[in-house]
Amino acid sequence: MALIECQKLTKRFGGLVALKEVDLQLNEGEVLGLIGPNGSGKTTLINCVTGFYRPTAGKVIFNGKDITGQNNCEICRKGLARTFQIPRPFPRLTVLENVVVGSRGDREIALRSLEEVGLHSMKDTLAKNLTTHQTRMLEVARAMATNPKVLLLDEVMAGLNPVEIEETISLLGKVREGGLTLLWVEHVMRAIMKAADRLVVLHEGKKIAEGMPSEIASSEKVVEAYLGERYML
Repeated sequence: MALIECQKLTKRFGGLVALKEVDLQLNEGEVLGLIGPNGSGKTTLINCVTGFYRPTAGKVIFNGKDITGQNNCEICRKGLARTFQIPRPFPRLTVLENVVVGSRGDREIALRSLEEVGLHSMKDTLAKNLTTHQTRMLEVARAMATNPKVLLLDEVMAGLNPVEIEETISLLGKVREGGLTLLWVEHVMRAIMKAADRLVVLHEGKKIAEGMPSEIASSEKVVEAYLGERYML
């Protein structure tokens, strides 16, 4: 069953076309990776789906209902949560207090979310004292505390070292096993190639390819536009 459908999704900023008639389908229970060069429209698509931008044209269907143009708070309450490229925790609040904001005051839900991302032992630490990895996991925990059906991740691996990347892949695998569907924007190719069921590739606001990671890695069009020759199989 498709949880999210983008139908001819288009977003213009004046004369700039950031997204042009993008069709995308995210099925229940899967991990869909969204990749492409900087400026290809990946975050713009996430912003349109989650209500931070209003699409210029096209539709966003969630769980069978048209949510196009609804605001981000309404969409979050329906079951779509997202992280951001640049996490913005409340630095003078503790880790737990940050996640309680996402859980709408429910401490037990917040504690459970921290447990799921491996931050329970840091619950009383001020957010400003976290490492980059811990801050990104705090961002994931805060999104999960809203009790979403779909979690949209925007470059959750950015700035992480190889060990942290492997830990995060494992963590997201457990999140998926817990019932969440993931739409994941990522530039760390070894992570997204390993974790995603399917990949959609954007280039200059258009979808140029879609398929299994092995198919995308051997696509001449994708290699030329984004991946480079080392990904050719």
